[in-house]
Amino acid sequence: MTAESVVNYDPDRVCEISVQDLEYCDGLAVRFNQPSGAGPFPALLDVHGGVWSGGDKTNAEVMDRALAESGIVVAAIDFRLAPEHPYPAQVVDVNLAIRWLKSRAADFQADSDTVGAIGTSSGGHTVLLNAMRPHHPAYNVLALPGSDADATLRYVLAGWPIVDSYVRYQYAQEQGKARLVELSEGYFLTTDAMKEGNPHQMLQRGEDVHLPPVIIIQGSADENLPVPVTERFVSAYREAGGVIELEMFPDMVHGFGYSAGPETDRAVALMKTFVSRCLSQAA
Repeated sequence: MTAESVVNYDPDRVCEISVQDLEYCDGLAVRFNQPSGAGPFPALLDVHGGVWSGGDKTNAEVMDRALAESGIVVAAIDFRLAPEHPYPAQVVDVNLAIRWLKSRAADFQADSDTVGAIGTSSGGHTVLLNAMRPHHPAYNVLALPGSDADATLRYVLAGWPIVDSYVRYQYAQEQGKARLVELSEGYFLTTDAMKEGNPHQMLQRGEDVHLPPVIIIQGSADENLPVPVTERFVSAYREAGGVIELEMFPDMVHGFGYSAGPETDRAVALMKTFVSRCLSQAA
């Protein structure tokens, strides 16, 4: 399959979907939201949030189903969590999952050239690390026998992502958000790691990174990550030469898209339009 084979993706399409659970790695589950029909369909990996320590593949089920109904194969994964598995364990798992999804895409009537990712909250952080460092030696460590697929992504859909893990940690300390402080420490272990595995600071350091197209969805009433932090990341991404969109949702809180409602519908519609635009361009 080639990128040209999915140019006919229609964000306004509505189709039936089926759901099945598999494993992409020993003990790690993936839930496929499969559109009906012969395809070929674009494919999307969903990486959930939970302060790197909780949540599961059903977190973004509302959005996953809506995206799948437009004709996208959506694969939502579980992965290793902190504190038992500190950074970069879940980045490693997601790197493997991207490669695995590419290697298995044809089995789900999907096109391996179209694989993108959606990540929410800490999952957005994990997706951005993989998108920007798909070949990083600390992330690309799990072998995938029989496949030469890499972990590059066609695009990123980021819902309220933690774009600067160190600044968010400082903010949580200043605001007395003890849970965020504790769970951030449980994942990163050190502030040096918070700075190293940090999408915004990677750009500030001038790292040689990949810059796939990104859309960020965030609520203006997000008290988990201040809006100005996201805005600074967006500016840095553009200055580095990347294409990125920021869609602010007035009065919406962190994680608003997990629940059904008109604002979630609008967010999904923006994502579908963005996907269509990315897939219409040459890979």
